[in-house]
Amino acid sequence: MATYVGIEAMNVFGGTAYLDVSKLAAHRKLDSDRFKNLLMKEKTVSLPYEDPVSFGVNAAKPIVDALSPAEKDRIELLITCTESGIDFGKSMSTYIHHHLGLNRNCRLFELKNACYSGVAGLQMAINTILSQTSPGAKALVVATDITRFLVAEGGAELTHDWSFAEPSSGAGSVAMLVSETPYVFQVDFGANGYYGFEVMDTCRPAPDSEAGDADLSLLSYLECCEKAYLEYQKRVKDVDYVTTFGYLAFHTPFGGMVKGAHRNMMRKMAKAKPAQIEEDFQKRVTPGLTLCQRVGNIMGATMALSLASTITYADFRSPQRIGCFSYGSGCCSEFFSGVVTSEGQQRLRRMCIEAQLNHRRELSMKEYDDMLLGNNAVRFGTRNVKLDPDYIPEARKTGRGKPLLFLKEIREYHREYEWVS
Repeated sequence: MATYVGIEAMNVFGGTAYLDVSKLAAHRKLDSDRFKNLLMKEKTVSLPYEDPVSFGVNAAKPIVDALSPAEKDRIELLITCTESGIDFGKSMSTYIHHHLGLNRNCRLFELKNACYSGVAGLQMAINTILSQTSPGAKALVVATDITRFLVAEGGAELTHDWSFAEPSSGAGSVAMLVSETPYVFQVDFGANGYYGFEVMDTCRPAPDSEAGDADLSLLSYLECCEKAYLEYQKRVKDVDYVTTFGYLAFHTPFGGMVKGAHRNMMRKMAKAKPAQIEEDFQKRVTPGLTLCQRVGNIMGATMALSLASTITYADFRSPQRIGCFSYGSGCCSEFFSGVVTSEGQQRLRRMCIEAQLNHRRELSMKEYDDMLLGNNAVRFGTRNVKLDPDYIPEARKTGRGKPLLFLKEIREYHREYEWVS
């Protein structure tokens, strides 16, 4: 059995274009006080020539390129985690495997489980490494999602608050290399609490549409956060919500939901007063919100995005344990933990995630609306289409000399991509 396991390397790709969500909120005439409660700043927008495959490859490529040929050949498992699948049968892991040039002796498949999928894939990779069926093997987990542009009719249960999903819904990918050398995040293996039940809070009833009940989703999230943690506490001795974890990383549909969940936990687990709760939120939780506030909710990748944000911005002069909470609508949730050191932070910072986000192209509201109304998005099941490389061409140059993958065309359902430097 492996002595250590966890994330050897990770990277975030936050797209090439974004919106200032305060401008979007004003444009949509949303209630300003309620909008402030979202705690959002920017959201990545997927352009027509970007899709979950291109996002996933662009996140994983710097990780793979840093490996030696021998190390690269030890990637024996590739899991894509998404609710933005491009085919009901063919896994997008095959495209990502191809464009990363990985060894063909590799297990490839895709997981779909709402926003929980990224953690489901991570835990499956962790247990594959722990099994030692192939000592020294590595697993690549690519969580990648884009927001579908249409909102489905939800009947009487579709609440008005669903309009606030647009400012918080983003696009992007997080790639994680899992191995016996967990330089970035050493998992506390066996320290997991699960909790799930059937609920119709949010869903994608058709490939290109979303629907949901925002109030029910919030209640489900709060229940799962509490109950998954209590199950974790049952399995791990001497756990205290306040003192065991130096930092907390939450699945972040928007910052306000995380703040509400943390407040609920502090009240119930620590009998904390408002001032203590606010101080604790600023210290232990806000580092994990920073990247999420700039990219938005990227569904299956959001828990990993919050973890990457925590590792990037928190204080690791001494090793710190991070408590992680993942939630996926429908629903399934998990609380788990791991340890991060100063070395792990330094390794992640070398990926220059913040710089990549800083170089995205800001879209005007007219450009954004024209893209939606002009129906430029490539819909699920598109058979033949050529993408216009001159559509917002500045976005294609945000790689700053490093090649980025973009969708070029779909020919008889087969997606063809091109590298652009």
